[in-house]
Amino acid sequence: MKLDSLKINREKYRLGIRSNIFLGFAAFAVIILVLLWVFQISMLNTFYRYTKEVEVKNTADEIIYTLRSEDYFDQIKEIARNKSSDILICNEYGIVEVLVTNVKSEVFDMLSPNAAALMYSQTARSGGSQLVEIPKQKKQKNESTNPSEGQIYQQHGNDNGNGNESLLYCKCFVNPAGESRMVAVNSKMKPVDATVSTLKIQLICLSFVMIILSFGHAIILSRKISRPIESINESAKELAQGNYSTEFEMSGSKETAELAGTLNIARDELSKVDDLRRELIANVSHDLRTPLTMIKGYSEVMRDIPGENTPENVQVIIDETERLSSLVNDLLDISKLESGNIELEKITMNLTQITESIMMRFEKLADYQFNFYHGKDVWVDADELKITQVIYNLINNAITYTGEDKRIDVVQTVENGKVKISVSDTGEGIPQDKLVNIWERYYKVDKAHKRAQRGTGLGLSIVKKILDLHGGSYGVVSTIGKGSTFWFELEVVEPKKEI
Repeated sequence: MKLDSLKINREKYRLGIRSNIFLGFAAFAVIILVLLWVFQISMLNTFYRYTKEVEVKNTADEIIYTLRSEDYFDQIKEIARNKSSDILICNEYGIVEVLVTNVKSEVFDMLSPNAAALMYSQTARSGGSQLVEIPKQKKQKNESTNPSEGQIYQQHGNDNGNGNESLLYCKCFVNPAGESRMVAVNSKMKPVDATVSTLKIQLICLSFVMIILSFGHAIILSRKISRPIESINESAKELAQGNYSTEFEMSGSKETAELAGTLNIARDELSKVDDLRRELIANVSHDLRTPLTMIKGYSEVMRDIPGENTPENVQVIIDETERLSSLVNDLLDISKLESGNIELEKITMNLTQITESIMMRFEKLADYQFNFYHGKDVWVDADELKITQVIYNLINNAITYTGEDKRIDVVQTVENGKVKISVSDTGEGIPQDKLVNIWERYYKVDKAHKRAQRGTGLGLSIVKKILDLHGGSYGVVSTIGKGSTFWFELEVVEPKKEI
């Protein structure tokens, strides 16, 4: 009871597909907005600093590579202008060889040889390169415009970057002449506070617009996606209640329309099965009632009327009992075959001899002509009992339908490594539009046909199930007014040699 109660509560609070789609889109919109605020506002300084660091390092590498050219000085000036940077190249003694300035910074203005030499030595001690943040210099009255050595250097990481004047990147290298040199690139850092303020205003406006658009889009899209599924769900509930006239509307997306089409096919098949089930009940009721009535009637006659206990009356009771046994056996066989609980016991069997033996038994029937045409004996790997049942059912079917000459022909042929057994009658034939359903259980071509007096229509269905288990092929060829030929094929094998 507790488990059932938990299941009921869980189903009660479970969200529908429309709510799930709406909440999914809404959550997606919120995540996008959060990411925009984080990256555009909170991490803007971090991204800007990282970009500038990469830029000055790449500029230094580009300058070192440019020194291989004869017109390197012109190229360095072009690089300085494009990158908005100051560029300095000096030797270990602080002697400046190249100096190009493009930004208003005190770093390279009136730089003394001692300061340049100190920059070189510190860079060499730092592993050949260093990145320095140059803070904004505030000039005091009567203060020299030439910054001191202590004023120039503030190591990277000591400041949060707000208010920094520029980034200075120094790197030692060996020029094409084999001489040690240092390149220094100074790039001005622009304050991002104004940019952040502008972005905040834009993001606030954008957030409102995105929230309205995303929620509106989520509502429209959730309805569009969920409406066909809700319609299919309602139709499925009606189908579950036995309403086979319900129609699954093929609308919405491709997959939803295909699902509706598949359910329409399933509805038609269920309707057909239900009709066949009703027909089976009627047929079984009739087939059971008739022999039971005969058995009861003849038994009462034999009991109540002296002299009626004759062999003929006893034979009638035996015949009707056999009809009942045949009906029950067919029902049990089809039930076992459809449940998949039957395992084949395959052996190498002589199909020709088995067919001939079956034909000999049928020849005892009066007024019927049986012909078996075959060549040499053929062996197959199969379940002997099941294949015997197949041949019996096909011949019984032919006896039911054969014409006034009461002739049944059985033909064995071998081609392309397969043996084919064909059973032909001379009856009325089967219309072409009925051949598709002839192998279905309980199906009868003509309800008024005499076949309805002899069985339930399970014989051919049993044949189909057995041959499917064997991996064999089967079929029927019929011509109106000339009769029908049912056939099946199995793989031919070599007979086992007796030791």
